[in-house]
Parts: sequence; structure tokens; C-alpha cells
Amino acid sequence: QVQLVESGGGSVLAGGSLRLSCAASGSTYRRSCMGWFRQAPGKEREGVAVINNGGASTWYADSVKGRFTISQDDAKNMVYLQMNSLKPEDTAMYYCAADSYVGWPPTCPGEPKYYKNWGQGTQVTVSS
Repeated sequence: QVQLVESGGGSVLAGGSLRLSCAASGSTYRRSCMGWFRQAPGKEREGVAVINNGGASTWYADSVKGRFTISQDDAKNMVYLQMNSLKPEDTAMYYCAADSYVGWPPTCPGEPKYYKNWGQGTQVTVSS
């Protein structure tokens, strides 16, 4: 079992920045992959950024590359998402998720369907 608690959402103007935090606890195995996902009203949940245990491998959605950075602090069991140059289209509920590796070689996928452990979400609203 994995517990995830997000924080750091809010409302900002376009071009602004926010830093999301995810506090994790529970099974280390089930936290081999950790990521941020988002869901806007009327849209499907989508992957934003994923990081593996140890931080050696990351994945980003094309829409956020160069603007968002995922990082982790293993000692504190925290995962962060630094969001810069925010756009109105970044407005969504942002979720932290965790699960084990998929496939061989072990991979942390960007698709939400591979993750079974989810936080409650934190709202990000970007206005123009």
C-alpha cells in the first residue's frame, strides 16, 4: 500500500510558476516509479512527468518539455514538479501517482493506466 499527498497547487497568471509537492509513504517497491498526471474538465487524465527511483530516468509529455521539471528527495520521500512558464492550457487537477516498474527493461511509463496508487489531487489554475 502506498499513500500519496499532494500540495502546492493554486492560481497564477500565465507565465508564472508553481511547485507541486507529493509526500509519499508505504511500500518502496510500489514507488519505483512516481509521476505527475493531470486531468482537465471534460478531458482524459494524461501523463505530465515521471521519474524512477533514484532519479536516473525521467519522462515528460511533449507539451511540458522545457517548462516543467520533476525531481525527488529520497531521504524525505518527496517528489516535486516545478512548473515554469505556465499556460492557461496547463489548468487542471494535478495528481501524484506511484507504482512498480513495467516490462523489461524496467520502465516507468507515462500512461496513467499503469499506476494503481493515487493521491487526492491539487488544483492548478492558470489565467491569461
